[in-house]
Amino acid sequence: MRNEGVGSWATRRARMSPNRVAVVHDDREWTYAAVADRANRAAHALRSLGVRPGDRVGYLGPNHPTFLEAFFGTGQLGAVFVPLNIRLAAPELAFILADCGVDVLIYAPGQSAVVAALRELVALRHTVALEPCGDDPDYATLLDRAASDPLDEPVPLDETGVVLYTSGTTGRPKGVRLSHGNLAWNSFNMLIDVDLAADEVTLVTAPMFHVAALNQTVLPTFLKGGRSVLVPAFDPSTALDLIERHRVTFMFGVPSMFAAIAAAPGWSDADLSCVRSMICGGAPVPEPLIRTYQRRGLTFMQGYGMTETSPGALFLRAADSGDHAGSAGTPVFFSDVRLRDATGAEVPPGVHGEIVVHGPNVMTGYWGRAAETAEVLSADGWFRSGDLAVVDADGYFHIRDRVGDMFISGGENVYPAEVEEALSRHPAVAECAVIGVDDERWGEVGRAIVVPRPGMTVDPAELLASLDGRIARYKIPKSVVYVDSLPRTGSGKVLKTQLRRAHAGTGDSAGPAWWRTGRPPEPGAGATETAETAETAEVSRLDRG
Repeated sequence: MRNEGVGSWATRRARMSPNRVAVVHDDREWTYAAVADRANRAAHALRSLGVRPGDRVGYLGPNHPTFLEAFFGTGQLGAVFVPLNIRLAAPELAFILADCGVDVLIYAPGQSAVVAALRELVALRHTVALEPCGDDPDYATLLDRAASDPLDEPVPLDETGVVLYTSGTTGRPKGVRLSHGNLAWNSFNMLIDVDLAADEVTLVTAPMFHVAALNQTVLPTFLKGGRSVLVPAFDPSTALDLIERHRVTFMFGVPSMFAAIAAAPGWSDADLSCVRSMICGGAPVPEPLIRTYQRRGLTFMQGYGMTETSPGALFLRAADSGDHAGSAGTPVFFSDVRLRDATGAEVPPGVHGEIVVHGPNVMTGYWGRAAETAEVLSADGWFRSGDLAVVDADGYFHIRDRVGDMFISGGENVYPAEVEEALSRHPAVAECAVIGVDDERWGEVGRAIVVPRPGMTVDPAELLASLDGRIARYKIPKSVVYVDSLPRTGSGKVLKTQLRRAHAGTGDSAGPAWWRTGRPPEPGAGATETAETAETAEVSRLDRG
């Protein structure tokens, strides 16, 4: 087989275990043979639309077996798969589609309205509907008419297999180029760290358009020959029911998801005896939450990573999850992690330093952004994370802070510059800055500090409502503070440290004091996983309106 990449995985796995169940969705089951057949047909269908090696294929939809069919089919062609966040507004999606030049966009029925808006914003060569919609080709019909023999394009491991977009600190998202090798080595790390088995039953409630759900759960499970139970939208009670019904052995979630499950009415009586391991990340993991699951006899692990590292970099394994709860663990097997100071020198245990990562799981670069790639990726392959940590005497990493201003709300990264750019377009806003403030449920939410234009006023609710449809709802601040001016340095840079000190009070909300004060906890008091690793799924979207 000339295809060394992930596009060949469906064919390779089907020849080993064709009759084993690969995917479960809405009580329907797909065997590995069926997934391989559908992936082959998807590859032929995409080729009939003109997709060639290196072309980009976008997918806009919730968790569904067609996501994997399109993913593996795109990989068979040597094309590049671009999963898209269904929570983004049309202008945000349009930028991404134009930035990487998506040739074909496959979309789910619930996305028809945003796709209609996209047609007014960006040129799309082909749009394919998963269900009949207007004049767009119907995905099912395309596959029914396509050949079922596997394509075998030569695809080396160092070619780009996926582009995953992360929010940009300058207000524009960046496309992280992950090679087929990045995806494979990350899966190998997961198989070692979690010790996944061939009889694994993985519950996938986090969206696969984020790196953690796809790379930390679905692909390793597929590689091992287990089954993935795909859920389009997260609901805590449903999650408990699915664990019992499907005898789930493994799942990933962000802290707010696990907290919601533990608060669900059926938690105390739920039969969780089938669960072998749970991994948590995407936001600070409170130690009380860890202990809640451990008291149920569950192996509850956490780690640290980012889209740029595919994402695993650090992991706290089962044997250490009790004694070192709250730490981010140690480096994954096929990766090296160090802490460096501002001069680039390594720091000793107990001293804060920036996390840098090296290994075959580190991205090849940002799509079309050589300068920004060079800023974070050294010539010898070390990736600068922008995150601060300290290593304790036993070698366990404790995440301390983020070098930049990004904050995490319910597992989603929010970059203030992007929100500030949207706010500044309101005619009543002269200047603005956005900071993260404590929130009891989401960890952090945005607060807009606004300088109004002279003689103009605007109701805070009206100002925030003006952002709806322009940026994703989880990015919209929860509150507004009006001020006369913003504190700045001599060079004109806004002093966000002063803003946090003056305006980070949370009113009725409660949260970890160190988020508000900037003073990190002692080792063992909480770990975090940064960057685009996961999301709170549908529960977050609904609760935020």
